[in-house]
Order: sequence, then C-alpha cells, then structure tokens
Amino acid sequence: MDTTAALRLKTAGLWLAIAAALTVGAALVLQYVYGYVPCKLCLTERLPYYAAVPLGLIALVAPAWAARLALGLAALALLYGAGVGVYHAGAEWGFWPGPTDCGGGAGANPAAMGDFLNSLQATRVVDCSTAALRVAGVSLAGWSALVSFGLSSLAGTAALRR
Repeated sequence: MDTTAALRLKTAGLWLAIAAALTVGAALVLQYVYGYVPCKLCLTERLPYYAAVPLGLIALVAPAWAARLALGLAALALLYGAGVGVYHAGAEWGFWPGPTDCGGGAGANPAAMGDFLNSLQATRVVDCSTAALRVAGVSLAGWSALVSFGLSSLAGTAALRR
C-alpha cells in the first residue's frame, strides 16, 4: 500500500471523527444549554455519531486493514443513522406515523415543586412527530439524516477505495 492511500484513510478518519464530534456536540449544546429535551428517536440518531468518533480515531492511527474496517463499520452505522433520521423527519412532516411510545423525557429532577415549575417553563419538551427546531426549513432530524448520509459516504468511500 502506498503512502497516498494510507494518508487518504487517515485523513478520512480524522474528518469523520471531527465532524461526528461536532454534530453530536451541537445536539448536546441544544439539549443542555438551550433546553431542548430529545425524544427517543433523537437519542437513537446520536448513537452512530457516538460510534463514529472512536472509529474515526482508530482509522487515524491503525494499520490500513484496520482503518478500512473501522471506516466501513462507521459507514454502516451512519447509514443506519441516516435511515433513522429520514424516518424521524418523515414522522415530523406527517408522511407516516412515528412510534407510539415516543415523547419528551424529564429534563431535570427538581427537589421542590417550585423548581419543577421553573424547569417546566425553561425546558422545551418535544415528541417524535413535532420538529423542535427548523433551520433553513429543515428539521434537526432532517439535518441529522443529511449529515449522517454525508459522513457515511465519506467513510464508505475511503474504506472501499483502493
């Protein structure tokens, strides 16, 4: 294997880890700084990003065969995440029903009733069929689907390219 191919795998691993960390970091900022409580599907959409960060770092430091394996696994996980994002966005637009057990969780565990009422006013509770936020007309689930698909393409192309 030539050094150009090895560098391409390492570069793909680095970009994958950075982009996945920034994406899930943005979701965590929306949750913990701005009070958007994620629904069940939102949390499921994050899982491939959590997996992609270490897999990208493995591709950065591992030998070529292991880097290809790590990037391939990341591509499959992110492709799954894109599918969940499409399903979630479709439920938000009313194209199909979302899961029946999906709703916002409790954001905090307040000790007193006054704290509970204050937290209700500060927390934005969302369910799977309601978009909590739209950016450029696309919901966060839609953006997650697009980003997941893009990162899956990056990782999969790097893993399969000789």
